[in-house]
Formats: sequence, C-alpha cells, structure tokens
Amino acid sequence: MKKISTYIWQYKWRYVIAISALLIAETLDMLAPQLTRMVVDDVIVGKDLQIFKWLLLGYLGIGVSRAILQYVREYIFDDTANLISTKIRKELFCHLQSLSASYFDKTNTGELMSRIKDDVDHIWDGLGFVSMLLITVVFHTVAVLVCMFSISWKLTFIPLIGMVICASVAIIMEQKLGQVYGEISEENAVLNTVAEENLGGVRTVKSFAREKFEIQKFLSHNKKYYDLNMQQSKLFVKYYPVFSAVTKLIPVLALLFGGHYVVDETLTIGELSAFVEYSMNIVWPLEMLGWLTNCFSSAVASGKKLDAIFKEQPTVKEDENPIELEKVNGSITFENVSFHKEDKHEILKGISFEVEAGKTLGIMGATGAGKSSIVQLLQRMYDVTDGAIKLDGVDIRKLKMSQVRSSMEYVMQDVFLFSDTINENIKLGKKRQLMAKDIKKAAKDASARSFIEKMDEGYETVIGERGVGLSGGQKQRISIARALAKNNPILIMDDSTSALDMETEAEIQEMLNKKENVTKIIIAHRISAVRNADEIIVLDEGRVAERGTHDTLMAQKGLYYDTYMSQYAS
Repeated sequence: MKKISTYIWQYKWRYVIAISALLIAETLDMLAPQLTRMVVDDVIVGKDLQIFKWLLLGYLGIGVSRAILQYVREYIFDDTANLISTKIRKELFCHLQSLSASYFDKTNTGELMSRIKDDVDHIWDGLGFVSMLLITVVFHTVAVLVCMFSISWKLTFIPLIGMVICASVAIIMEQKLGQVYGEISEENAVLNTVAEENLGGVRTVKSFAREKFEIQKFLSHNKKYYDLNMQQSKLFVKYYPVFSAVTKLIPVLALLFGGHYVVDETLTIGELSAFVEYSMNIVWPLEMLGWLTNCFSSAVASGKKLDAIFKEQPTVKEDENPIELEKVNGSITFENVSFHKEDKHEILKGISFEVEAGKTLGIMGATGAGKSSIVQLLQRMYDVTDGAIKLDGVDIRKLKMSQVRSSMEYVMQDVFLFSDTINENIKLGKKRQLMAKDIKKAAKDASARSFIEKMDEGYETVIGERGVGLSGGQKQRISIARALAKNNPILIMDDSTSALDMETEAEIQEMLNKKENVTKIIIAHRISAVRNADEIIVLDEGRVAERGTHDTLMAQKGLYYDTYMSQYAS
C-alpha cells in the first residue's frame, strides 16, 4: 500500500478547501466570547444599548457562517475519505488477485474478508471524521489558549495544567489500546473464517449432525471477541473519568480564581465571562481526546494489517520481456519436472512426457499421487522446482502468463459456479465473444442442454451460490459446457465426469474423441475416461510408474491393470 500521505497528496486541494473552511469556522467561534464580553462590559455595565443590535447581528452572522462552513468541511472530508478508501480497497483487491496460489494456501478467506471490509473502513474513518476532528481539536485548543492568554495569562495556567494531565492519559491509553485493537482485528478475522466455513459447508454440517459442535465452536470465538472488546471498553472506562473530571474542574476553577481578579479590579466582569466561556469551549476537545485516541488506534492497527498484505509478493512472476506466440497449437512437454511447496514435501519427482497438439493424454493414479499438481504447474499457478514445462516448444516461464492461461480451459474436480444465471456461468471468461448459439452448442456437447431447457427460466435460471440447487452431475455438465464454449486449443479435465452416470459419461467421451484439433489432458480414476487416450501415464507417489496405451498397460499387468480389474471384474 502507498503511504497514506501519498493518497492525501492526490486530493490535496480538496483537503486545502476543507481545512480552510474548518479554520475559518473555528476562528469565528473564537469571536463569540468576545461579543459576550462586549455585551457584559459595554451594554449591561456601560449601558450602551446602541451597539446591542449590532452584537446580536454578529451572533447571527457567526452562527450562519459556521453552519455553512461546517457543512463544507464535513462533506469534503467524508467524500475525500470515501474516495481514498475506495481506491485502497480496489488496490488491495487487485493486489490479492496478483498473488500466487501459494499465498491463498496459507491464508483464510475470512481473514481476507476482514481486511478488505473492516480494516479499510477503519482507515476511511481515520481519514474522514477522525482526522477532521483531530485538526479541529488541535486548532481549537491553540486558538482558545491564545484568546485566554490575551485576557489573563495567570488564569490560562489552569487549562494548561488540565491539558497536560489529559494528554499524558491519552498517550498511555493509546499505547494500551493499540495492542488490544490488533488482537481484536485478528479475532475478527478468525470469527469471519469460522462463520464463512460453517455457512459454506452447512450441508456437510447437517449431514454429520454437527450443529451443536459448530455452534459451540462459533460461540467460543464469539466469547473471545467479546472479551477483547470488553477489555477495550474497560481501558476506555478506566481512563475516561480523568478527562471528564478535568473538563468539569477547569470552568469552576477559572470562575473561582477569576472572581478574585474581578474583586481586585484587574479583570472586568465581561472579560471573566469571556474567559469562562473559553474555558467551557476547551472542555469538549479534551472530552473527545480519549475517543479520538480510540479511533486513531483502530485506524493505525488496520493500516499495519493492510501493509502486511501489500508487502506480500507473487511467487510466480512473469518474465520482464515475455514471449507471445503468434498462435498456440497446443503441444505440451514436461522435461524432468519436480515440484514441492514451501513445506518442502516433494509432490512430483522427475516427471517427463510429451503431448503433441491435438492428441490426448490420460493421467491416472491414487489420491495424492500428484495428478492435479501437474495441471496447476501447467497453468503456472505454481512454478516447477526443477525441470521445465514447454508449450509449443517454449518454456512457459518465458511466455506471457495471460496467453498461457487463456490457451487452456480447465474443468476442475471441485466445480465452482457463481451465483448467477446458467448463461453467465457458461460465458465466464469470454462474455463478450460468445453468442447464444455458442452457449447452446456447448451445452449440447456437454449433455446439459436437456435439463437446462426443462427449467422454468432455461439458460436465464439463476443458480445458487456454488451451484446450490443443482445435482453434482448437473454442476459438472455446466462446468464442462463452460470449458467447451471457449474452444481453446488445450482442454484439461480433472476427474470432471466422476458424478455422471455411465451413459452420460460415454456421450461426453464420444464428443471429446471427435475434437481432433484440441489437445486434451484427462485426469481420472475411471478407466472409461482415459482408455481411448493416445497415451496414459500412471502416477505413484509423485513419479511416473507406468505409461503407454490402454492395451500396452493392460499387458503389463501393473497398477493400471489392477485398477481395471477392480472396476470391471465381476
């Protein structure tokens, strides 16, 4: 994230206007006690009624002018803070989009939601009304002290001592609140994560009758969140009486000691009235000091959280001068590829294979053998630890990343559908290019057209979050239709027919066999999904254990053969 001062500088003229309005309004506010002094000394004591109407007009003018100026300052401060927070939220979201998959492997969604929403809101507050009030408090306090000093420098020591006491308490309070706010922010992220996971997996929770356990889990975090907020409140309540007591004593002491000066005739009654009014005017800034410290601590803590995210850098980076192929044909080569994540556990070891453009590669293996990792490396979600992956003979690390990913269409094992219409879900990625006829053809090829057109709204039917309301097979077919509609040169299917019946799977396999100009990588557990592939590789603990066609692998009577027998033996 840029420094906050950078954002403020971008809108410097807005802040100049707002602060000017603020300073003029506060200056006018300083004139009111002077009018009071004149009313007491000149009108009441001096019996000069001639100036009374002008003094009343002065009060009216000050009131109207302050009302207009306060509206201007508050509107500009709020609007500018809104613009800056919107920009920060946009930059934060864009930065998150630029981070590699490895970052999201170790970061909870709930935590990121808290950063994007709550923490940016705290900065919004800090740049809006909090900063406005802080400037107001500082200028107002200085102006009041100058005015009080001009009346009686001796009496001015009373509010000065009170201010020193309040400032000392505010510093102690800010230090303690800063730590508590950091803990509140962390627990808020955890609470969001627990709620998000529970609501997202509510059907799993119900199917395992875990409602009581999940409620207890949520309540335990909710209690911790409550305790932290109570800790914050206790700190605030502990120190706030100091502010309250000081602000109540200042006018009383000013009146008490000032009365002696009036008796001694070193101070007029009007001057004492003005001084007491000023002393009451210095009360509200001191009362707000604790609350502003509270809000400021929250904004600072949130800023630190956002800075930590902005300091994260993508581990997968595009080459400084990337190559862009004139046309992607779709040939894929893995050259002795090895891969491990940050935990150093090796997932793939020395993987080598080649898929010519338009050919089909089948990948099989037990769960955890590394099948999906091959696809993630091919899409550059991660970079290989050793070896190289080539697309049309060029290392994908040297290619433009957007071209690598846009040349492939990936039907994921875990189907993700957005809460939108079926039409929009199929068009995802190429909304402007795809026509209605393309959508219908893709749906037909994915054996999805029949059930889609039976729905009340057809292709305009809005499906629930993550495809709620559809069966597993229906979601898979929409996901396959989404991939087919793009007509990209490479099609990757990661166990994407597992929820389909044998008849529907056969229809889709037949359709895929007819796509001669598309390079296909089919990851599956079912023999039926890969048996027609030009080459099949069988992974075992991250290594290629077997490779060949269906017939050659059956003849070897190894892992592939064992899988076949377990699926087809009567």
